[in-house]
Amino acid sequence: MKIGIIGAMDVEVEALRSRMEGATLETVSGMQFAQGRLAGCDAVVAVAGVGKVSAAMCAQTLILRYQPDAIINTGVAGGIGPDLKVLDVVLATAVVQHDMDTSPLGDPVGYISGLGCVEMPCDAALCAALADAAARAGIAVRRGLVASGDQFIASAEQIARIRAHFDAQAAEMEGGAIGQVCTANGVPFAVLRAISDGGNEEAKMSYPQFVQRASERSVRILMEYLQA
Repeated sequence: MKIGIIGAMDVEVEALRSRMEGATLETVSGMQFAQGRLAGCDAVVAVAGVGKVSAAMCAQTLILRYQPDAIINTGVAGGIGPDLKVLDVVLATAVVQHDMDTSPLGDPVGYISGLGCVEMPCDAALCAALADAAARAGIAVRRGLVASGDQFIASAEQIARIRAHFDAQAAEMEGGAIGQVCTANGVPFAVLRAISDGGNEEAKMSYPQFVQRASERSVRILMEYLQA
């Protein structure tokens, strides 16, 4: 089984790449892909860049060039669900794109016309395995919806706008696009996000402080998953 792992930034996946054995590096369309063995598994680790377009490019390239059996999007996110705290971990049940809006035409907010849906479900078996890995690592995870858009969420107003349409636990900038590409290609996927900030007015101060530590928690879960 070959696992594809996508992070938006180096800080989100560098710890994985540093553990990879026999890694070969390739840059495609400005994105770096590292292929090798990770905890005994065939893996490809990619840095997509920030935002939905970059994430979609990366996911489609990964699928066409490396043929992974599943893709995991890892990294950090803003915690917009009730009682979520910095360094908590959210494992998506499904993803949406909160900034996709053709509602003036009668569609629900977030509707992806090419797929005919709003929510794109994550793979149940893959998510169950990740949840088990988190438990073995001693890290509690919150299951729920993850909302993606091309904005860094940093205000109560933005949170309220998202929650008016989606019962989302976390907000980030890539998972919904990766989910769309994987769904269109029939590739199982999961989205695992550690909380770096609360998505509110303090996010711009919290994010730089906690992004490294939050990323390390996601990596611990992924390594436990791969080792099993």
